[in-house]
Amino acid sequence: MKYKIIKDVIDLVEEFESEQNCSETYENNVNGFKQWIADNYIKQDIEEPCWERKEYGRSAESIINTQIVHMNRYAKSYTKSALFNSDFATQEDIIYLINLNSYGEMTKTELIRKNVHEKPAGVQIINRLIKQGFVIQSDSNTDKRSKHINITEKGKIALENQMSNIRQASKIVTANLTKEEKMELIRILNKLEEFHQSIYDKNIATEHLLNEAIKEIN
Repeated sequence: MKYKIIKDVIDLVEEFESEQNCSETYENNVNGFKQWIADNYIKQDIEEPCWERKEYGRSAESIINTQIVHMNRYAKSYTKSALFNSDFATQEDIIYLINLNSYGEMTKTELIRKNVHEKPAGVQIINRLIKQGFVIQSDSNTDKRSKHINITEKGKIALENQMSNIRQASKIVTANLTKEEKMELIRILNKLEEFHQSIYDKNIATEHLLNEAIKEIN
């Protein structure tokens, strides 16, 4: 018996299960595994879409970057509408509360980095939430230089009062995508997220960031 092929199959199953632990994009069964194989290892002829100024040499990377920026702005506009006349000043305020409510107490630095913010912007958001009484700040028991942030009961109530609108805003962002398209989009975005998160975690200085990221691709 050729054991190498068995080992290769086991390696594929381990890779599949590892991705499932992170995203649960596919069904956790043989059918899900087969679909994962098809999506990741079987090359399919995909008709290239058209995009603005493609005929003049505009690259796929350029249009992807532009559309990601636009999608972020569309999402912010819907969230802004969802929070109209609420106690929240910005989309970021409520996202910080959602993270604290979901993951529990964390340090100020952890909370800021979880939202992929620069420190000054993150501190400003946290200070605003403290002033409103939505979060509380306390000294760390192990490191007096570190501050722990946690959501208050007032913050939980304010968050719950807005969650219905936030869910509607989240739903409209995905617009008319089918379930299959949503799952595929999650898979692709997860792949991008993992790449960029690994670079972000290195805390590379701004002047070196682009060059270091290019090295990762190459």
